[in-house]
Amino acid sequence: MTFRSILFPEGKSDRSSRIAETPEAPSYFVDLNLDQIVDAITAQKHEYNLEPFFHVALDDLETIKYRQEVMLELESPSVLDHVRAFGRQMRIMREHLSRAGESFYKYEKQRWFLEAIGVYCNAVSELLRALSREDLTSTGFVAFRRYLSDYVTSDGFASLMAETDRLKADLASIRYCVLIKGDQVTVRKYESQIDYSADVEATFAKFRQGQSKGARESSSSGSPMNHVEAEILELVAKLYPDVFSRLDHYCTEHGGYLDEVIAAFDREVQFYVAYLEYIAPLKQAGLPFCLPNISADSKEVYSREGFDLALARRLLKEGSSVVCNDFRLEGQERILIVSGPNQGGKTTFARTFGQLHHLAALGCPVPGREARLFLCDRLFTHFEKEEDIKNLRGKLQDDLVRVHSILTQATPRSIIIMNELFTSTTSHDAVFLGKRILERVISLDALCVYVTFLDELASLSEKIVSMVSTVPPDNPAVRTYKIVRKPPDGRAYAAAIAEKYRLTYACLKERLNS
Repeated sequence: MTFRSILFPEGKSDRSSRIAETPEAPSYFVDLNLDQIVDAITAQKHEYNLEPFFHVALDDLETIKYRQEVMLELESPSVLDHVRAFGRQMRIMREHLSRAGESFYKYEKQRWFLEAIGVYCNAVSELLRALSREDLTSTGFVAFRRYLSDYVTSDGFASLMAETDRLKADLASIRYCVLIKGDQVTVRKYESQIDYSADVEATFAKFRQGQSKGARESSSSGSPMNHVEAEILELVAKLYPDVFSRLDHYCTEHGGYLDEVIAAFDREVQFYVAYLEYIAPLKQAGLPFCLPNISADSKEVYSREGFDLALARRLLKEGSSVVCNDFRLEGQERILIVSGPNQGGKTTFARTFGQLHHLAALGCPVPGREARLFLCDRLFTHFEKEEDIKNLRGKLQDDLVRVHSILTQATPRSIIIMNELFTSTTSHDAVFLGKRILERVISLDALCVYVTFLDELASLSEKIVSMVSTVPPDNPAVRTYKIVRKPPDGRAYAAAIAEKYRLTYACLKERLNS
């Protein structure tokens, strides 16, 4: 049975190793707060080096569907538990190997190595037994289970497991006596001598200090061997040369015991586990997640009850509520112009749009109850940055240089997110420059989110949809963080203020007549 990767379908599995060599995050990560999300997802799993898998957005629907199926499979609590149990065993195996590598003494190294293989064999066998009881449906897990079955039932694995168990049993059966006379220590085979261990323990019990029981337990669970113990073990090995000779041969013979496909699965499956563990508290709090429908052709996109994943995580910790928003582009619509009062959630809305598309391109569930998203070739962002004194450019010039770079690289299959452009210039100039930029985006036919304080840009083309950050009619100082589809809100916002302070025409007329 052919199987290479739980992250990539057959024929594309070579991408896994290539991605692992691409650790750099895309330039838009910081703007969209995706760096915060990935840092939190991978915080407890640094040993797997998962970051590259979260950095690289996929460019083919086949792989995205493959991952979505695996994600769906792992939403079964029992399947997820099996995978977690396997991961814990593999971690113990690595700890044993680490102990072997740190030891100065030959037989201690070999014993930890033997223990590591024992844990590995049990972990693999138990995972097969567990998955065999499951009604798996995803292409990835079904293929992996077949591979696992072939592997576990192979002569090589059966032989390794039997030899490991036999050697551990033989080592455990060794009994010997340590005779101490003056400064001489003699080791002999056990020949039914009286065991004075209990008497010695009792004699020296009164000299014990502190938590002697705990210290003993620590020692028996694997404290590093000291040189006296190592010398005794060397003597024991001479008493039982057959068993220790077999241990020598075993370690030499099975240096490459770890199957590379199993090892890859152990790492790659943590991509799914880490993400699902990250969103679990949010789901428990009632926030919706969905596997989006993704198209590489249609630019009609929508999301229902989407939200900023990084912000939601923070708000949940603070005990605050999360505001969800919808968006939709249909027909020839390509650009969302987001306007409204300051601090009203416009930037968060733009981040949500970008996060959803990146997470969807990883094959992950996205925040929201329902979504249809576009598989873009590249995602570009322009968010406000502090002036860089090294480039000797003013802020306006710097903005123009950055925007020019985006527009010269973008294609009709790109997504562009621009947040509060040209705040350093006059409104007249900002409108002029904004129109030129949007005309270029329209000619490209790219998808775009453009956050601005300029209402004039929202009516530039039929390809543009106006979204407005709202405030309560009775109190414009309050922010609802709801972004709704409607014409530019400048008048509505002003009307809300006028209403609050009774400055509308009706109010003034009423006051003048009173």
